[in-house]
Amino acid sequence: MSANASFLIHHPRLILYFNKPSTSILHLRQNLSLRHLPQSLNPSIYSSFSVALFRSCRFSRPSFSLNPRKLSSSSSSSSSYSTTASAEPPSLSSNDNGGGGRSGALSSPPVIEVPQKIDVNPPKGTRDFPPEDMRLRSWLFQNFREVSRLFGFEEVDFPVLESEALFVRKAGEEIRDQLYNFKDRGNRRVALRPELTPSLARLVIQKGKSVSLPLKWFAIGQCWRYERMTRGRRREHYQWNMDIIGVPEVTAEAELISSIVTFFKRLGITASDVGFKVSSRKVLQEVLRCYSIPENMFGKVCIIIDKIEKIPIEEIKGELVSVGISEAAIEELLQVLSVKSLDKLEEILGDAGDAVKDLKQLFSLAEKFGYSDWIQFDASVVRGLAYYTGIVFEGFDREGKLRAICGGGRYDQLLSTFGGDDIPACGFGFGDAVIVELIKEKGLLPELSHEVENIVCPLDKELQGAAATVATILRQKGQSVDLVLENKPLKWVFKRAARINAGRLILVGNSEWQKGMVGVKILSTGEQYEIKLDELE
Repeated sequence: MSANASFLIHHPRLILYFNKPSTSILHLRQNLSLRHLPQSLNPSIYSSFSVALFRSCRFSRPSFSLNPRKLSSSSSSSSSYSTTASAEPPSLSSNDNGGGGRSGALSSPPVIEVPQKIDVNPPKGTRDFPPEDMRLRSWLFQNFREVSRLFGFEEVDFPVLESEALFVRKAGEEIRDQLYNFKDRGNRRVALRPELTPSLARLVIQKGKSVSLPLKWFAIGQCWRYERMTRGRRREHYQWNMDIIGVPEVTAEAELISSIVTFFKRLGITASDVGFKVSSRKVLQEVLRCYSIPENMFGKVCIIIDKIEKIPIEEIKGELVSVGISEAAIEELLQVLSVKSLDKLEEILGDAGDAVKDLKQLFSLAEKFGYSDWIQFDASVVRGLAYYTGIVFEGFDREGKLRAICGGGRYDQLLSTFGGDDIPACGFGFGDAVIVELIKEKGLLPELSHEVENIVCPLDKELQGAAATVATILRQKGQSVDLVLENKPLKWVFKRAARINAGRLILVGNSEWQKGMVGVKILSTGEQYEIKLDELE
């Protein structure tokens, strides 16, 4: 019979305090005295019990007590005792004669909370960025910033948390269902930003006449939308926005598309990989005007039409009917939306309206900018956000494997929605998740390994301070340094140097340091030499 089993037979009350598993033996020593063990228990098992039992037991408040009067001291089976309900843990006393004796030697132990394991995955639709992913993100953002610099844009940023009304007022009520929104402690309705353009409009109004037009601003910010996830679409993403405020001409849209094409070319993406569908909200306006459809219906119609490639055409018709569009207007509208040629559009609408004129000018400018093979006319492109007023465009994967890569357009009336003056404006948003999927698909993912110029290692523990001095001198000269912070063997140091792609190893040894020198090993060639500290570059 094991020590554990023997102990429990003679002291069944103790089982109240021992449930598997526990990591502490201290509570046993505090609460259990060997004098309470019966004489029939072999003392030779005490030490093995105290270790083995408490390694496999856990203290907890008992939910029952044992009736000692129903115990048989000579019993060899756990069936010789019974249980009765009890709200409090019992005290254990020694009472061989049914009378006095010491009590309370085994007191009620403290209840130990067992911590619950958390889910180590980030919330659904969000991402962690470990070093390898962070290097890719930094590389991508560097390209965003470099293209923006090439086009003369200045960087801005806005709060991630904004007033809910900022997004609902003009983006459309549909977006309310996609917001991460709540009331703050001041009872204000706030939301995590789902996009950047409304925040930009707010800032422009705030700055007022203190800034001179035109403004060419860009931003890279994190956005949040609670929506169905697909490949390249997450509930949080980073977005690159470029906006031109104060230019009414189509040259602004042409410049923005040129900046995106420049970005694609930097990454190795060509016109055979990606294209732009271009249209104008004014096309829809002209059709709806023919059927005397009220101006306030325009935004709702655009939101429905934006789903044209996502849901069956019958559902599109049903939604248009539900907002009050006549069947005759729907038929003509769908006919116009099927047009893929600018010449065909001109046949339907004529050349008197702004829609055809703006589009013809844009395609003419595309030739001058050198990206005419990147763009194509598609009347079905309207963009889902309600605030667009003119030309709209959307970047797409020509193989059709991914959702829209980027999109934008003109929004000349957005500022007045928030109480400002109408200022002509246009811009685009470009998400980080879809472009990463595309460059992976095209095999254009760059090699982005961790690289450090120097690794500095003391050869003795006493030289740790000297090694810190060497590292500080190099860092002050603008060089990256990985300082070995523990007393490690050289074999470990060389492995570490290989992992971080160090350019050279600098060894701080006793004899060299006394001469004001350090040892240097160029890791790519194996060249070794000693150099004075003040000559180390």
